[in-house]
Amino acid sequence: MNAISVSARYDRLSILLHWLTALLVIALWALGESIDLFPKGAPRIGARSTHIACGALLGLVLLWRAWWRRSGGVHLQPADAGWMGAAATLTHRLLYVLLFATVLLGLTNAWVRGDQLFGLYKIPSFAPDDRGLRESIEDFHGFAANTLLIVAGLHAAAGLFHHLVLKDAVLRRMLPRRSANDDGELRA
Repeated sequence: MNAISVSARYDRLSILLHWLTALLVIALWALGESIDLFPKGAPRIGARSTHIACGALLGLVLLWRAWWRRSGGVHLQPADAGWMGAAATLTHRLLYVLLFATVLLGLTNAWVRGDQLFGLYKIPSFAPDDRGLRESIEDFHGFAANTLLIVAGLHAAAGLFHHLVLKDAVLRRMLPRRSANDDGELRA
């Protein structure tokens, strides 16, 4: 393994945005999978509205992440210069593509459906009578979300592999500091 120094850490805002993204993705996926379990009417409208609102929030977080990454965020090299580093770079890029695709498909889905937002606002339907389009967009959104969750799970597993097997500080790079004198060493 061609190890690169992994003692450097991401900045606080990058770490915050990373974990906020992870939390939103998990919550959105769980809610998206359970919306149809809510009774029709206000409970289902509330669940779907919460899903849409959190999806829009995820979109804003992604835009913030992209802006921060370009303007001021800490950029770290992959922990390994070999195939694991290439896999990490590819995985990160794939995660960003899947995140943006899932959010855009979700917003398109709400627009095609003409969803209600908390019973206060009705999103104008792009294609009110096109059931086939609505089902296709919903299927693409679901596929992108499921694929995103799988890739994110592999990403998390790689972080745990670094922590538990390789015993390096890769995972620590994206964890908040516990104290001012946190040395970055991982302890299993």
